Amino acid sequence: MAICKINLPDEIYKAIEKLSDKTDEVIKSTLEEGGKVALDITKGNLRKSVTNSSKRMTGELVDSLGMTKVRINSKGIHNIKIGFNEPRRKQYRAKKKRSYNLITNALIAGVLEYGKSGQHPRPFLKPSKSKSKKACVEAMKRKFDEEVGKLGVK
Repeated sequence: MAICKINLPDEIYKAIEKLSDKTDEVIKSTLEEGGKVALDITKGNLRKSVTNSSKRMTGELVDSLGMTKVRINSKGIHNIKIGFNEPRRKQYRAKKKRSYNLITNALIAGVLEYGKSGQHPRPFLKPSKSKSKKACVEAMKRKFDEEVGKLGVK
């Protein structure tokens, strides 16, 4: 069996060491930058979808769309999510019963995305995912390079 040993210059070791101390901060700011781009594109698509379809638009669905903080899952992977804040301001009452039926923002978004009987789908999530992927990656690359530059790592 052949063995190949490569010694890296001390400069590279020092750069890696500097970066490893600030890894969580760099990852957090990089993911947040990409999330902002995806959120803006998704909100724009949602506005177009809702505005074209409803004369009763209140803007509550668009306003409830937001982004979480960066979290680390059980496998140690950093992630950020875009979704709808709950509950809605207005609660809907069932006509026959005296109980409230809760209509969530996620339910309304699902009906908007996939449609229902008598209502055609007006997708906004799937096009947002396709449209924002390249822009998110570019924004995250720029932010990563900026953060690494701040640390003086070459």
